[in-house]
Amino acid sequence: MGGLSPWHWAIVIAVFVLLFGAKKLPDAARSLGKSMRIFKSEIKEMQAESKPDSPTQITSERVSDGTATPAPSETTPDQRTA
Repeated sequence: MGGLSPWHWAIVIAVFVLLFGAKKLPDAARSLGKSMRIFKSEIKEMQAESKPDSPTQITSERVSDGTATPAPSETTPDQRTA
């Protein structure tokens, strides 16, 4: 009782063809398809924007090789060579 039989679908299709005409139905279906694609892409874009980015690990650029020489920024201005 809840489902539509093939005869019901045939009647619905015939009514659409009579109301809109056979020439306008493909255009209407094409525009509906484009609208659905646009809608899906916008939903995916919104979901991508709402996801938090994974935290990136900050690494130091200075490589320590075990020597005791200080970095240039660690020297004080009152250290002078004689």
